[in-house]
Amino acid sequence: MTPRPSPDVLARLRYEAASKSLVLAYLIWFFLGYAGVHRMYLGRWISGLIMLAISGLSLLLTLIFIGYLGLAFITLWWLIDALLIPGMAQRANNRLIDRIAG
Repeated sequence: MTPRPSPDVLARLRYEAASKSLVLAYLIWFFLGYAGVHRMYLGRWISGLIMLAISGLSLLLTLIFIGYLGLAFITLWWLIDALLIPGMAQRANNRLIDRIAG
């Protein structure tokens, strides 16, 4: 019979399994950032969905040349997020620690 891991070891394993990776967050930001997927990955669902809606609407409106303003806004937001990702990942991981600690 194998010994049961201590509660500290179990908490550490749960944290490692669910923590957010900064490298993965930046990869998602680079390839899918215009759609807000990096924000959703980091637990910021509302702003991620808003970013996705603005991007989709702007892409549709480019057909009548109005959407370029929205795309410019999304591009600026995307660039600013490059600086904000480390803090967002840290806050997501801190929330996870609080949830695991009970």
